[in-house]
Amino acid sequence: MQVFRHIPSQSSAPIALAIGNFDGVHLGHRAILESLRSRASNHGLEPCVMTFEPHPREFFSPTTAPARLTSLREKLEMFEEAGVARVYLSRFDHKLASMSAQAFMDDILRRLDARLILVGADFRFGADRVGGIPLLRDAGFDVESVPDLTVKGERVSSTAIRKALADGDLEHAAALLGRPYSLSGHVTHGDKLGRVLGYPTANIHMLHDRPPLFGVYAVKLSGIGDVAFPGVASLGVRPTMKINGRPTLEVHLFDFNQDIYGCHVHVIFLKKLRDEEKFPDLEALKRQMAIDEEMARDYFKNET
Repeated sequence: MQVFRHIPSQSSAPIALAIGNFDGVHLGHRAILESLRSRASNHGLEPCVMTFEPHPREFFSPTTAPARLTSLREKLEMFEEAGVARVYLSRFDHKLASMSAQAFMDDILRRLDARLILVGADFRFGADRVGGIPLLRDAGFDVESVPDLTVKGERVSSTAIRKALADGDLEHAAALLGRPYSLSGHVTHGDKLGRVLGYPTANIHMLHDRPPLFGVYAVKLSGIGDVAFPGVASLGVRPTMKINGRPTLEVHLFDFNQDIYGCHVHVIFLKKLRDEEKFPDLEALKRQMAIDEEMARDYFKNET
């Protein structure tokens, strides 16, 4: 899969283009990508995606924008798995935000030679969001509006998934995503406190400071060989040790003794055990960590 960070002066071949933010790449997004691949194949077109970085809501309101469900790297990995040939990664800045709908069609869509465009039913484009599907069709573009997907009567959306994660309902989030929720990042060196307490942890570097979930979870960690390793993850600001701490993701793996510093791993969240809390001292924290491990081990025993 090729990734372009600019719009080429002209396209090397006509394309089918899906446009959207695709945060989470949930079941609704996957329906668009599946339709993209199928329709592109039927018409002899390259299946391509245009997405935006940062998310437009982060650009317009960085302090109140919703938490991201997926990092850019995670999105690109899932695009490749879905059979996308090219991704056009458009920087969402003042220039793009102020671009007229007509300029978007002339300077981007026609330059890409987009013969088929696939979008969600609520797709809008251009300054002040004045453009929509009718304008694209009036301009001569072949547009397919992929209808919303529902699961048990509920519309699949990034907003619904964020709420499920915030509520600790990982089963519901997984039903909307089509997979268990996960976060990925490189294993980095931490302060080694977990090792001192008898619970060594892998510290996972997160690119964004506002994850969509907090607490202590039974998890599996993948990305090291062919096996996913069970463990306990703590995602939070570590109030027992720090004041105004940065959100940190730490994973204690069961019966594990490998050096994995620098590895890029995926933390798969399976069951919420409890909320994060502040303990009076490290001994109290250590006792709770033992309880957390026991609950997680019980979960994995019952899982099979």
